[in-house]
Amino acid sequence: MAEPKKAGWFRYIKEAFLFRWHLLALGGATAAAVISGHADIALPIVAAAEVTYLAGLTTLPRFQGAIDAKARAEERGATGSQAVVNPEAQANARDRILEVLKSLTEDRRSRFLRLRARCVEMSRIANAVRGETSDSSGASRELRTPALDRLLWVYLRLLLSDQAISRFLQAADETGIDKTITDLQVRRKKRADSVGEANQADDRIIRSLDDSISTATARKENVEKAKNNAEFIATELDRLENKIQAVTEMAVAHTDPDEMSSRIDAISEGISQTEQTIRELQQITGVTDADTTPSILDTDLTANRAVEGAAGRRS
Repeated sequence: MAEPKKAGWFRYIKEAFLFRWHLLALGGATAAAVISGHADIALPIVAAAEVTYLAGLTTLPRFQGAIDAKARAEERGATGSQAVVNPEAQANARDRILEVLKSLTEDRRSRFLRLRARCVEMSRIANAVRGETSDSSGASRELRTPALDRLLWVYLRLLLSDQAISRFLQAADETGIDKTITDLQVRRKKRADSVGEANQADDRIIRSLDDSISTATARKENVEKAKNNAEFIATELDRLENKIQAVTEMAVAHTDPDEMSSRIDAISEGISQTEQTIRELQQITGVTDADTTPSILDTDLTANRAVEGAAGRRS
């Protein structure tokens, strides 16, 4: 895990010097030294005390950690502001998300919207814990990470994969396939007995029956693979939902945003198998890989009345 970025000694000294109580004390001490009548002695003492203060405070690990966190928060805030002012990117992200949401059944769509709403609510609570009320969106900076958006985007696509496989299994007549295989095997045996073992290789009917049995067996294997995928996706949906809820609750429980971001990144990196399964199912889901993950938490999904109404009916 990469070490968090440091603010640097110049920032430490600047913050220590510009601390308002320090400036007040320094100004008072300087003024007292000037009017004391012994400025040649008092001013060097004030300067020595100033150097001691700056050297002592800027070397404290807790002070450095606080300034490091402040600098990283400012950097994340600047990055977030740049993204917000791009309306075209926001519209494209919303369209991509809504395209998937509209194709989901009501129960799956509502399941995703409830999870996203919980993320937003945990963000608001995290803001309240930190006393941050200036953020009108209610999303804490710690949760505005590409890694969390990636988790939510994978979760949304998993819901679509789950829906596609469910429809496939409903359409696939597994019992009928088994009966077809059994009937074909019986017919082949009868034909083989009638033509004799020596003539089976040249018999067109037997070759046709063998091909039909192979095709029916492949259909049976496809159904079994789909059932395994459905079980994996159902398990993975539950796992991801718990992970997403856990990382959003970290925003309330942890005061160090870099520790939380690192944990989110670690969880995000552990979903490669899930993304591989999604890629394998692209032909039936219709959702292809995108170059970038849409910003789900920062995107206003309530603009679509159909989606908003579906969520309201389920909640």
